[in-house]
Amino acid sequence: MNGPSGSERPSESLVVAEIEGLTVEVGGRRIVDGVSLRVLPGKVIALVGASGSGKTTTGRALLGEFPQGARVEGSVRVAEALVGHVPQHPATVLNPARRVGALLHDIARAQVRELPRHERRAAARKRVLDALKSAQLADGEALLRRFPHQLSGGQQQRLVLAQALLLGARVVVADEPTTGQDALTRRRVVDELAAVAARGIGVVLLSHDLETVRALADEVLVMRDGRVVESGPTEQVWLTPTHPWTRQLLAVRQPLTEAAQHGPRPEAVLRVQGLRARHRPGVEVLRVPELAVHPGECLAVLGRSGSGKTTLARCLAGLHRTYEGQVLLDGVALPRSLRDRGRDRLAAVQYVFQDARASFDEHRPVLDQVARTAVRLRGVAAAEARTEASATLGSLGLSDELAARLPARLSGGELQRAALARALLARPRVLVCDEITSGLDTVTRRGLLDLLAGLLRDRDDLSLVLITHDLDTARLATRIAVLDGGDVVEQGPARDVLTAPAHPFTVSLVESSAEPAVKSSVRSAGQV
Repeated sequence: MNGPSGSERPSESLVVAEIEGLTVEVGGRRIVDGVSLRVLPGKVIALVGASGSGKTTTGRALLGEFPQGARVEGSVRVAEALVGHVPQHPATVLNPARRVGALLHDIARAQVRELPRHERRAAARKRVLDALKSAQLADGEALLRRFPHQLSGGQQQRLVLAQALLLGARVVVADEPTTGQDALTRRRVVDELAAVAARGIGVVLLSHDLETVRALADEVLVMRDGRVVESGPTEQVWLTPTHPWTRQLLAVRQPLTEAAQHGPRPEAVLRVQGLRARHRPGVEVLRVPELAVHPGECLAVLGRSGSGKTTLARCLAGLHRTYEGQVLLDGVALPRSLRDRGRDRLAAVQYVFQDARASFDEHRPVLDQVARTAVRLRGVAAAEARTEASATLGSLGLSDELAARLPARLSGGELQRAALARALLARPRVLVCDEITSGLDTVTRRGLLDLLAGLLRDRDDLSLVLITHDLDTARLATRIAVLDGGDVVEQGPARDVLTAPAHPFTVSLVESSAEPAVKSSVRSAGQV
């Protein structure tokens, strides 16, 4: 049986949730195959693996949720314990029409009904503020009057966690809680979940972020193709992995080599001059005096969430029109809106969205949508475009069978690769990639970055703008520009920025990327 390793099994009275022999079939395909695990109070158990490995399906089984039409075998038992869920995209489970205070007070009021009527209001409010504090949300009083859309992604995540704590959850399933987060925010998420475990709550962590897993987890289950291929105490698995897949998963954690070494060319293919962007009148969110991208070069734009990275990327691609200044292609200013850019200019600057799923039409096969780019922007015949699309998708690890599916039947990582293939079929001169590795496991991420590095080596006319919060991803770059609060605070050769940062913010970002690995010892030391 797969599950916790070791000679002694935990006492039945200590187990707060258990999965035994879980098998899930959808359309005749086993997406989970014989998985077992036990959740103990105050302990963190992590499920890691590539996209499509079955970790999310396993985690959601604790919530009693399975894919539509699934055939399920095995057992899922929750011992008098409410299971809380912190989804990867917390906004999807928050009512946008209700203020934070209303969302939480609805839960708290139900818990104070036994008190005298005149005491209920104050007691409910105290419970709400205590839950916000436990979820690491500072200034809870101010947050109560806000709507969910007025919170950052990290605050939304902690609000969902506060709801679970307020409900009295003894188990929390955290699904990719650090995806898309910069090093500083990732460290805060580690602190939040460590604080939850310190309260005696069992945490099930579903993640491809191996640094976070090592920082938090007491036990790790490595999944591949729906099966647990290795399990055990986290440090044991890290230091002495026995299964070939585990060794491969951990090996790619080594820093990326600087694959793009061509150096700047005399003339920039894309240049930004005096850019000042705003989201609404009077609210300026981005200031870029000068930035250049040369042929054959990879420029990484590095920064925290909300620093202006995506706004810059969207200005380059013609998706954000409200700015002053210029974006020049070969020295000629590009129209602010992509609607005003001709076919050649649309093809020249291609944008790969962070949310790949939202960029696809859910009703058309992926292959058709990828091929359409070559038809629309290059005038290629439909049959030839489909052949080229199939070959490009195949080079990214997507088979013809996968390409023939509707987007809903592909994993997030598979759709991200399909989105890249779609952009490549335009044969762009500048490829703008907005956090395209943030939802991928380490093996898939390394494969994608190796592919991008190969494209830069093989195509002297291609330039890459890599929008990222991840320092390992930024190591692909020739040069790095660091954004903070809408300003470019530092830029230079990637090696210099990553090894000898000059600006205090860059220093804190680099230092924070190395810190999560020691957090678990801090949590363990605080437990009895």
